[in-house]
Amino acid sequence: MYLEIAMFAYFVVLFLTLRDVRIFKRTGYRSYRKGAMKGLAASSVILVGATAANVNPNIGLLLVLIGLFINRKGVRERVFTHAGTLDRFLGKTDYIKRK
Repeated sequence: MYLEIAMFAYFVVLFLTLRDVRIFKRTGYRSYRKGAMKGLAASSVILVGATAANVNPNIGLLLVLIGLFINRKGVRERVFTHAGTLDRFLGKTDYIKRK
């Protein structure tokens, strides 16, 4: 059960990281790039915690919790104005950067 919890946290953080990458590519806002970099670091810590959960569940889940704290995002710019729930979930923004 501990491994499933750790892997669920890993995939959630990975999904949010890919969403931040997509929003950064569409808008060019630095805060989303910073969030994506934090997500990569957090997913690495969580993956180590998931592998450690097989040996010692307490240490493994502690590493997962530390990874989730690393993944905290800061203040972001508004990129969704008229987007629906599915569009927000997938990272489709209303604003597109000018070339």
